[in-house]
Amino acid sequence: MLKLDLPIQKNPLKSRNDLIEAVNQILNPLKPYYSKGKALLQIGSTGTSYALPIAGMEGFSRVLWGLVPLLAGSEESQLWDITLEGIKNGTNPSHEEYWGDITDYDQRAVEMAAFGYALALIPEKIWTPLNDREKENLYTWLNQINHIHVWDCNWLFFPVVVNIGFKRAGLPYDREKLKENLDRIDEFYLEKGWYSDGADVHSDYYVPFAIHFYSLLYTKIMEEEDPSRAKRYRSRAETFAKDFIYWFAGDGSALPYGRSLAYRFSQSAFWSALVYAGVEPFSLGVMKGLILRNLRWWFKQPIFDSNGLLTIGYRYPNLVMAENYNAPGSPYWALKTFMILALPEDHPFWQAEEEPLPSLKGQIVQKSPRFIVCRQEKRDHLVVFNAGYKHTNEHPHTAAKYEKFVYSNYFGFSVSKAEWGLAQGAFDSMLAVSERDNIYRGKRKSEEFSVNEKVIYTRWKPWADVDIRTWLVAGAPWHIRIHSIETGRSLDCADGGFALGLENIDYKEQQVEVIQNKQESLAIFSWGVSGIKNIVGNGQAELVYPNANTNLINTRTVIPTVKVSLKPGKHLLINAVFGEPGSANVMKHWDDIPNVEIVEGEIIIRRDKDKMTIPFPKEV
Repeated sequence: MLKLDLPIQKNPLKSRNDLIEAVNQILNPLKPYYSKGKALLQIGSTGTSYALPIAGMEGFSRVLWGLVPLLAGSEESQLWDITLEGIKNGTNPSHEEYWGDITDYDQRAVEMAAFGYALALIPEKIWTPLNDREKENLYTWLNQINHIHVWDCNWLFFPVVVNIGFKRAGLPYDREKLKENLDRIDEFYLEKGWYSDGADVHSDYYVPFAIHFYSLLYTKIMEEEDPSRAKRYRSRAETFAKDFIYWFAGDGSALPYGRSLAYRFSQSAFWSALVYAGVEPFSLGVMKGLILRNLRWWFKQPIFDSNGLLTIGYRYPNLVMAENYNAPGSPYWALKTFMILALPEDHPFWQAEEEPLPSLKGQIVQKSPRFIVCRQEKRDHLVVFNAGYKHTNEHPHTAAKYEKFVYSNYFGFSVSKAEWGLAQGAFDSMLAVSERDNIYRGKRKSEEFSVNEKVIYTRWKPWADVDIRTWLVAGAPWHIRIHSIETGRSLDCADGGFALGLENIDYKEQQVEVIQNKQESLAIFSWGVSGIKNIVGNGQAELVYPNANTNLINTRTVIPTVKVSLKPGKHLLINAVFGEPGSANVMKHWDDIPNVEIVEGEIIIRRDKDKMTIPFPKEV
């Protein structure tokens, strides 16, 4: 992978001045890409679900998530004069770059929140300098959001943020809209600080970097006017933090899961919002460490192009995994993490010593996202077992982003590039099934599921006459997968392990060690190991080399996989899956496989002193 030598990659990210410099290092390269009237930011030519002018307006507005806290913290930016000119022209109906009248479910409603943020934090910068006509234009354009419908999810917060901006700037605002939307968002609340991003939908990063982020902004701005809601938001965020911290490793990396992963270092925006709102579920030093380590990890990755512009992708530029709403400027939403720069220089956060993660349990259940989280602290490895959901949606790669059996901060996960075969499908951490036509599909939703301390159960139906029940016995580096398959048609099945990166491999130098036979396949590199063993089901272990750019972490990968062909009837397939960063003592760990024993009506799994029993129909 091409290594760039950009200033931000050398930024130590330790002090307030370092973070100020980081924002400037991200924003200053954007200057040549503003339009003539400065109201559009045009940094790429890739397409999205909305028109090019709206994409340009989106890019313009997302810069504000970094500019606003910078200016709120009494700092300056080379871009502010450009931004102010763009606001004047973009909200002027007579100007050629007018941002336009918005309609129901309009992407521009999303971007209006950034202007509400600016009105709330820096009214003297964005409002006071305008003349009367310019003020009327800005208010009129933004106030459109109070007269349209938005999607019934985190989008409900966009009118909220605009209205609290109006209030903070001393402008008329829609109290009823504010209350109506916040009451509706309360209906998405689950438990332990968790929300779903809408009614009965996924719990993913939109909980921390959207719902809680805006809730904490509301708490800070509206605490005196709405103290009961502010108190509730503080309490929920504090409780949520004690679960969400498990999504972060000691090296600063975090769990890739769900959609909108192109927003990258927005992963730590929640911690910045906590500090900004004065909520301390952990010490300031712990939260400072979480934020700074996450930013350091990200800025060491190849997420910028040679001009210093953020790209679409996760660890590297990658349109394959992108959402339909990812325009060239979309990734700048990650700037929300710099909310902490709104804190003055004498705030205790800046004086606090950075602290490591507190002592965390090696394994916990998180009920709302349907997870069992396992932590290999010494290897900075998160292994998250997933039950999935009883529903699905039409976002790209929903099966990969929400229904894999396991997610890992080190191995990432893969998305399909096309439909033909296992190489194009890239089915890591998933049982892929085909009706013997080489077109595979994986689990897209659950018919039923359960999560307990050590085992996840999920039942799913890839076809109406194929019923699969899967038990995941959590653990690291080994875990066990049990698949009970009842099929009315002939099937080819492929159970994929972790996808291990290949980009450092030069095959001429034979830098990879492989163990492969009928029962097991294992790839050993100096940076990581991935393997799988078939225990029951007469499977054939192989190494699958997926198409490039299917994995979020690595451009090229190998996936140890067990394949088996099944006739109509009832079948049992049991595999043990291994994955671990590094290669030290790997063969010792490889031989330390959990013991699996089948007795009448039960599957018994023994690992060290632990014993798990899974009831099972004896006729299978």
